[in-house]
Amino acid sequence: MTALITQAVILGILLGGLYALLAAGLTLYFGVMRVVMIAHSAFLILAAYLAWAFHRATGIDPLFSLVASVPLFFVLGVVMQRFLLSRLKPATLTMMSVLLTFAIALIIEGMLGFVWTGTQRRISLSYSTASFEVLGANVAVVKLVVFGLAAVSLLALYLLMKATSFGQALRATIQHKEAAALLGIDTEKVAGYGFGLGLATAAVGGTALALDSTIYPSLHWHWIGPLMAIIVVGGLGSIPGAAIAAMVLGLGQSLLQIPMGTTWAQTVFYVALFLTLMVRPQGFFGGRLAQRF
Repeated sequence: MTALITQAVILGILLGGLYALLAAGLTLYFGVMRVVMIAHSAFLILAAYLAWAFHRATGIDPLFSLVASVPLFFVLGVVMQRFLLSRLKPATLTMMSVLLTFAIALIIEGMLGFVWTGTQRRISLSYSTASFEVLGANVAVVKLVVFGLAAVSLLALYLLMKATSFGQALRATIQHKEAAALLGIDTEKVAGYGFGLGLATAAVGGTALALDSTIYPSLHWHWIGPLMAIIVVGGLGSIPGAAIAAMVLGLGQSLLQIPMGTTWAQTVFYVALFLTLMVRPQGFFGGRLAQRF
């Protein structure tokens, strides 16, 4: 039993790291534009399919597809913000963004089904079935690779936000857009790049999913609920809050799988969401920024 709990804790931490990466983009969208990006999980699956197609065509590890997919998704994000989302009226931006990005998600799902059919796909790599033992628990190498990719990506995002002039401008825009504009920051340009950065995280997250998951066009509906729960629990607009919530909920899900099984363990996200909305609607980790909403 001890070994089983140890394995659940280790897997929960690894899963939480992936959740943190997947939720980071959603937090950026809401932070820079107050946009609820329903299509984020659809872009994750699109990136996963691109990684699978790259591996199928070249036989090379799909991680190398990030060289092309990250810039591509960044540009897509900037284009979406400039030509679609920025045209929505500020008074109804949040509500209308849900409808608009829901339509984008359906388009992506339909496109994936048309190009690659609804057949389930999975990437098979040399380390896909490899594992090693830690404190009596078996840890899959591929899950460790995914966690490492998430950790490196989140560290790079943190350094970008903290140590660059763009990151300072982006944080200022997130904290108070009007005040940032008064300081001479081009908030519209920063918002576009921030949206592109959020979609670039989807490219990384989708590639990470492709390493360890079976993918199919409608898989994005499985992910949008847990990811939305994470950013609400963490505090809308708070990247550190989303990361903490992702780790806590990922660990909780993994531990609950022991008595409840895989399917019912996912209810931890929705229970946490309901409790947050009842007790602390601004989120548990969002701090002053989240309280503004």
